[in-house]
Amino acid sequence: MMSDRVHPVHPEPVTGVPLEIPRSAVPPSENVDPKPRPQPGSYVIQVPKDLVLRTPPESNARRAKAYARRASRRRRSCCCLLLAWLAALLVLLASAAGVLYLVFRPRAPHYSIDALSIAPLNLSAAAVSPQFNATVRADNPNKKIGIYYRQGSDIKVTYDGVTLCAGAWPAFYHAPRNETVFVAVLRGSGIRLSSANQQSLLAAEAQGQVPLRIDAKVPVRVKFGAVTSWTITVKVKCDIAVDKLSENAKIVSKNCHVKVKVLNFLGL
Repeated sequence: MMSDRVHPVHPEPVTGVPLEIPRSAVPPSENVDPKPRPQPGSYVIQVPKDLVLRTPPESNARRAKAYARRASRRRRSCCCLLLAWLAALLVLLASAAGVLYLVFRPRAPHYSIDALSIAPLNLSAAAVSPQFNATVRADNPNKKIGIYYRQGSDIKVTYDGVTLCAGAWPAFYHAPRNETVFVAVLRGSGIRLSSANQQSLLAAEAQGQVPLRIDAKVPVRVKFGAVTSWTITVKVKCDIAVDKLSENAKIVSKNCHVKVKVLNFLGL
């Protein structure tokens, strides 16, 4: 009975000979390339994931707002601190000005034109060269304040807006409670007057009242006891009228004004 049993036979694999599978036996889906190739003339750009723009989380927006609020608070605090320093500086300056005023009692100096000598003018000429000698009286009424008149001054005489001559204010020290008289030499060259100016000058001289304007800008330094200020510009304006344009001209009327901004701040 044992000899009647049938045992299955397994064929031995053939090595070295590849098995050929017909293309018709492969499913159509397995014939397709998993990475499709781009069409001719087109490009494929691959962007890394870390460069892809994403919507930031809401926590970032809250942090940004908090940082912005902190920056605005810092700016406001810096502005407030700066304003406080400026206010303190102004208070100190005002206090110093008040102390100076109480201690020195500053008063503005007085200026006037005492005499005006004019070389003869030929008003019918095409051009004139006026020569004026102005006698100026400067009065310093302060008890404890001196004035240094410095170089770089300018004085000019005008008629109806036309400059006739110019000169300089002498440099000197004006002591307290002192009156100083000096002569300012003023010269002009090749001044051309219009026919209207010539006619008006002749008419004013015939009436015995020729109006002239004298403007002076003088750099000065004020001495408060042992302290000397920085350079300040003093402006003097005098409106005068003479009876004639000659060496012995007489002043018919005069009115002088002085303007010093810093001294005005101190109460002058």
